[in-house]
Amino acid sequence: MDDLSKHLKPKNLSDKVALGFTKFLRFLADTFFRKRYGHRAVVLETVAAVPGMVAGMLIHFKSLRKMEDDKGWIKTLLEEAENERMHLMTFIHIAKPTWIERIIILIAQFIFIITYGFIYLVSQRTAHRIVGYFEEEAVRSYTEYLHELETGKIKDQPAPEIAINYWNLPLHSTLKDVVKVIRDDEAGHRDVNHNFADVIDRRTRIYKSINIEKKNKKQVNKDSTNQEVKEN
Repeated sequence: MDDLSKHLKPKNLSDKVALGFTKFLRFLADTFFRKRYGHRAVVLETVAAVPGMVAGMLIHFKSLRKMEDDKGWIKTLLEEAENERMHLMTFIHIAKPTWIERIIILIAQFIFIITYGFIYLVSQRTAHRIVGYFEEEAVRSYTEYLHELETGKIKDQPAPEIAINYWNLPLHSTLKDVVKVIRDDEAGHRDVNHNFADVIDRRTRIYKSINIEKKNKKQVNKDSTNQEVKEN
């Protein structure tokens, strides 16, 4: 299992913006849901399934447009979106969403699709870093949820059949087992998205280095030409 306490410290302004945005959304979730972890999961997993699908779609179109290989990113992102959707399908059986929560889901999903799509078009790196920080908070939330279950503050219950089938859990599994595997999923998404942001960082540095090298060569050639003209 991944290190559940892992946190990537902001490296630059982009990371600080991503972390600040995530903390703001965390504050809203804590304020609205408090200890209602099942209902929190229903709403947040609906939003969590958006980034992978939006990013995968945009990279798909970019790959078609530039006729370049996506290096496996599309498949990874779409699998992430599907995994988050299954989290939602699971928690619907555990915490029946109220009509107010269904309205919140519709509004939040609509706003986040537009917002995340815009962020991804402006800064792909920042978009992946945001998801990385989202998933850090998700790991934290599910750890708190698990603690409430283990201490008896929230009553444990049999795992939904959909969860047993999806994660191939033993038939006697309970909600605690489901929360553990979902937490592991979130930790994996955290690492993948932070890694994607780091890959984009490396690509950007290489691109800038190549451009600087080309610029320096042009300047050297220009200086050499000017020197030859002067000598002649």
